[in-house]
Amino acid sequence: MARIDTLLIANRGEIARRIIRTGRELGLTTVAVYSDIDADAPHVREADRAMHLGPASARDSYLNIEAVLAAARDSGADAIHPGYGFLSENAAFAEACAEAGLIFVGPAPASIRLMGDKAAARQRMAEHGVPVLPGFDREGADDATLLREADRVGFPLLIKAVAGGGGKGMRAVQRAEEFEEALAAARREARNAFDDDRVLLERYLPTARHVEVQVFADEHGNAVHLFERDCSVQRRHQKVIEEAPAPGLSEQQRQELGQAAVRAARAIDYQGAGTVEFLFSPEGEFFFMEMNTRLQVEHPVTELVTGEDLVAWQLAVAEGRPLPKAQQDLCLNGAAMEVRLYAENPYQQFLPSSGRIDQLRWPDGVRVDAGVEQGDIVSDYYDPMIAKLIAHGDDRDQARRRLARALDQLALTGVHHNTAFLRRVLLDEAFAAGELDTRLLEHRPYLLEPAGQAPEPLAVAAATLVAGQGQAGGDPWSGLPAWRPLGRRRTLVPLRVDEHDFTVVLDNEQATVADRRAPYRLRRHGDLFELDWGEDRLSGQALFFDGRRLTLFVHGQDYRIETHPARESEHAGGADDFRAPMSGTIVACHAAPDTPVAAGDAVITLEAMKMEHTLRASAPGTVRAFLVQAGDSVSEGTLLVDFETEEE
Repeated sequence: MARIDTLLIANRGEIARRIIRTGRELGLTTVAVYSDIDADAPHVREADRAMHLGPASARDSYLNIEAVLAAARDSGADAIHPGYGFLSENAAFAEACAEAGLIFVGPAPASIRLMGDKAAARQRMAEHGVPVLPGFDREGADDATLLREADRVGFPLLIKAVAGGGGKGMRAVQRAEEFEEALAAARREARNAFDDDRVLLERYLPTARHVEVQVFADEHGNAVHLFERDCSVQRRHQKVIEEAPAPGLSEQQRQELGQAAVRAARAIDYQGAGTVEFLFSPEGEFFFMEMNTRLQVEHPVTELVTGEDLVAWQLAVAEGRPLPKAQQDLCLNGAAMEVRLYAENPYQQFLPSSGRIDQLRWPDGVRVDAGVEQGDIVSDYYDPMIAKLIAHGDDRDQARRRLARALDQLALTGVHHNTAFLRRVLLDEAFAAGELDTRLLEHRPYLLEPAGQAPEPLAVAAATLVAGQGQAGGDPWSGLPAWRPLGRRRTLVPLRVDEHDFTVVLDNEQATVADRRAPYRLRRHGDLFELDWGEDRLSGQALFFDGRRLTLFVHGQDYRIETHPARESEHAGGADDFRAPMSGTIVACHAAPDTPVAAGDAVITLEAMKMEHTLRASAPGTVRAFLVQAGDSVSEGTLLVDFETEEE
């Protein structure tokens, strides 16, 4: 039986910190690794030791197998935990660890390789009685064959990267005429993400749920499941909210799912932690999608409903010990729900955002697995997830309400983020009722819409009054000498909220914003405030007060406030400019110069975070010239295309 004394975590961010936490509890020496840009990251600060890997690029650092193995050797590590992402499902890395005499905290390379090939995985599952969707998974099929087989499978269908994961290299195709463009994009994205452009086809279930089962197996022949999670709420095939157990399942369905997942693990002689993902139809049928041969991002919800530490289980299996518990000893306790807090811009179609975290306050009463803290940098080199917030309750509704309240208490500035969006989904009637499927957000598009660029009058009133009281509290008329009194009890307040200018009038305990005038009452408790303005009430946090500037954080939305601003004119850019919405790499120029394009036509595609983002013409026009070419790296705001509309 092997023994682990020193554990190297071949990852970064919140999962590295999560593994370090369990390692410390087990008395292990923990070793972090880092790239140039992560030299002072939280996971580096918290580990017992830290080893430098290389430059900021993941390819030169966290994906550099030789550098990771050298760090393990130089640090005296016995074992490597890969976390998720990066090298976690790389069979060659698992083999290299074994050759170096290191324990790989994960399954055998053969299992990783088999389940990493989505076509081979489908075939193995079908052989062992695990239901699979109708589709086409023959090796090496060319585009013409795939087009012919797509007609046979029928539309709508899903194109999936054979080596894929995380939604990369995946396209849903509704009609035959969309297939070729979607196939080209899926192949290109798969090639960029996995260096493998093979794809398979599967029947697309438009109203299915995504239900997955946590499994564990050891080298002694034991295999169990730790129940299921529902991950149906997704955007662009990326999970947004995860919960355990899956709502609405009968006990029989739960048992059948769990037994099928264990059967899948046994079919490949699996060892360690794995997740078997299923599509669950409205009729109660379920179909195998894929198996992730690693710890999942959403593993905390399983930990909260079972009371088990899944990282500790992984380490036990890696040392050759039996599973800590048998199936009959595992039970569900209440419900848990998790949201993924991302640095992304709701006003730019949720594209990733990067920058320094200026202010950050985590809520109380929930579990927070965070990758950054106040003052840290969210880099555009890596996945933009900031943290996971996880709530537990006696039942699903209690967990949901606790999580929504936690988002109300969160304060985060410095980067764009999706907090307000997450809160809207948690409070949505359909979600609250458990009416889930993978197209929930597609059917309720208003949930994806930003709260609005122009601030609501209630937020403007709150900004005025909170700014007036200042950090120490007090009379709003004495808080800012820049305010101009118009009488004994009447004050005119020039204010800028984000990029919008307002003039607020305060008189006789009344506040007037735009055409609305109502009495107000403001209560302050440190940085917390609560405002009654007429019949409306608003509560939130006030941060960054420095005499003229502060930030309000309300219901997941942050408002940047400047009192008595200069009234300079605002330059408006051209509406049809093709500017890079984020930093990335150009991967394709679709239109030919001096060739007309129609509204909606793809013009140029850039890749960031291994995901593609296509810019399309918003109006008919002509591409006069491309200012960049495939392979160029561009920063946010770079003009990419000289485009002339028909009107111009």
